[in-house]
Amino acid sequence: MNTAFNCQCCGHCCEGRGGIVVSPADLVRLCTHLAVPPEQFEASWGERHGEKLHIKTNDSNVCIFFEQGIGCAVHEAKPSICQAWPYFRGNLVDAESFALAKEFCPGIPAKQSFQSFVAEGLAYITTNKLAATSDKQEARALCIADLLP
Repeated sequence: MNTAFNCQCCGHCCEGRGGIVVSPADLVRLCTHLAVPPEQFEASWGERHGEKLHIKTNDSNVCIFFEQGIGCAVHEAKPSICQAWPYFRGNLVDAESFALAKEFCPGIPAKQSFQSFVAEGLAYITTNKLAATSDKQEARALCIADLLP
């Protein structure tokens, strides 16, 4: 059971231009879910920042797949970076970053300790195979191999 985080579907983590990286594995999963070829996904919903593919945002800088009151339109196939929130590298190695995430995200209990958050986060990332293998095409926030047992 997850005690360090319980998503409230507020959409705060869906905000921010260029923050949602789509790894090659994510692209396959999203294209299968949406029944479109990769070229169509990128043309319709993606944008390149260097070598990385990102999901476009709307005029309010919110992921185009997030709908207030409904949630994520691609929840079943969402990118690894989305699946991993709030267990990002910064939040797992830095108590101050964790404290900021706790203020930002209503899904992290106010009384959650840093130590148990880290333990649960690393277990979650490992169990769900969300750690990135390269920061060239994957989210840097998931490059945590040096933190794993």
